[in-house]
Amino acid sequence: MKELIDLFLVFCRIGGFTFGGGYAMLPIIQKEIVEERKWATNEEVMDYYAIGQCTPGVIAVNTATFIGYKRKGIIGGIAATLGVVFPSLIIITIIATFFEHFQDYPIVQNALGGIRVAVVALITSTIVKMWKQSIKNWIGIAFFIFSFLLITFTDLSPVIMIIIGGITGTIINLNKSKKVDAK
Repeated sequence: MKELIDLFLVFCRIGGFTFGGGYAMLPIIQKEIVEERKWATNEEVMDYYAIGQCTPGVIAVNTATFIGYKRKGIIGGIAATLGVVFPSLIIITIIATFFEHFQDYPIVQNALGGIRVAVVALITSTIVKMWKQSIKNWIGIAFFIFSFLLITFTDLSPVIMIIIGGITGTIINLNKSKKVDAK
């Protein structure tokens, strides 16, 4: 029971910083889940993010569900999911109640501008960390550039690129293991 409460509270704290979406949460998840609690490894969190991109729903909720499930099964997934959603529900309810009355105040506009800048910084930090963990050689760099250009300049769905990336990675690693086995 204690671990279920911990899952809820940790993800509740993480969920309180959802400004900017799931990618902005990655540094917080990495610090809380990987470094402090050791509930998952960096590689596992990256895998959860990749799977979360391919599955319906919000990436932060999917990631929380995967980590909770890993820790305590279905009930752990539910506890972590409720934890990550709870702060957003409260914050959005409060904002929706009062925002119309305060949206034109300069202090509110300035606060939102500051939040946008902080979110860009969090997302940039996430990109740098993901780059360091994911791109290991020239093949990774080439695939990154190829994917980035396709997603940026075409209407190709990122989900398609993730599937292509999974297939490409599988083929490359199968070829590498065949070469090792042949020696």
